[in-house]
Amino acid sequence: MASRLPELLGRARDLCAERDRLVEAVAERWVAALRGQRLSSEDLDELWAGLTEAAVSELLRDGGGRWAPEAVRLEAAEVITRVRQRVERALTEAGDGSADDA
Repeated sequence: MASRLPELLGRARDLCAERDRLVEAVAERWVAALRGQRLSSEDLDELWAGLTEAAVSELLRDGGGRWAPEAVRLEAAEVITRVRQRVERALTEAGDGSADDA
């Protein structure tokens, strides 16, 4: 097993880098979609909660039982949180935050 450790670590790094690229790409699309919408903080909270639930449902359905539901929920919540942080930071920096910022 020790001989495979470098290979497994390299694969894990590659997967993390790909995930980071995907999070950034998704965030860019959400920034474009939300720019100018002037959503309230409550609207955004509902949006992110809905996206998390949709992601969990899709992953559980398409995962074929390979992952425990709690693990799927935690992973989906983490990814959506990362997207949310990037989106809200970009909107705030552009002066296009929620209606609550006005």
